[in-house]
Amino acid sequence: MSETTARHEQRQTVLVVDDEPDIVGLMRDFLEADGYNVLTAGDGETALNFLERGQIDCVLLDIMMPGLSGFDVVRRIRQAGEMPVLLLSAKQEDSDKIRGLGLGADDYIVKSATPGEVVARVKAVMRRSRRGDAASAPEAVMDFGRLVIDVPAHEVRVEGEPVPFTAREFELLQILASSPRQIFTREQLFERLWGEYGDRHTLTVHISRLREKIEEDPTDPKVIVTVWGVGYRFEGQRRQ
Repeated sequence: MSETTARHEQRQTVLVVDDEPDIVGLMRDFLEADGYNVLTAGDGETALNFLERGQIDCVLLDIMMPGLSGFDVVRRIRQAGEMPVLLLSAKQEDSDKIRGLGLGADDYIVKSATPGEVVARVKAVMRRSRRGDAASAPEAVMDFGRLVIDVPAHEVRVEGEPVPFTAREFELLQILASSPRQIFTREQLFERLWGEYGDRHTLTVHISRLREKIEEDPTDPKVIVTVWGVGYRFEGQRRQ
């Protein structure tokens, strides 16, 4: 890592939100040791007050809190923008994971994960966020007829109607649609979007949500096709 990059990361601020002081203190210590500035909040309202003041680069957010839940806070954050958000939960149920990712969280971490893994996943979403900023230069609109992906506008239209996409969903669709008929393994897609650490089921959830939004029949997908035992392939002929 260059000295310039290191200084940039040291300037980044992570907001840790949890009503358990021990977890807040542990996450703060590990993040600060890795060079991040850290702010802490014990509830959702305090977290939103910090966010309204700005200067937050990433949020590490507990789901189960008194008052506003982590789900409520994610929903409010996504109404305002695309800041990286990682959910922390003591639960491993798929329903919570699907709900959190569906609301726009970038990652879902079970509290049994080591602090080192949590920091690694924070770093991964921060790197992706910076790549997204750097890649904001205009690109061609990808027109597949029924499906149109307007990259400069960060907009997806299905049969002429705009469909809301989270930043991660848009990034995944853009990767697949940029190379029609190319097979992407699950590992390739996961590493490009989430890095080395994390629950591989997160990718399955995002693929399912893409299909719900762009397929005529999500139970019989024709656009994002599963290649059994390998990964996924985007089917579509781009218009000139």
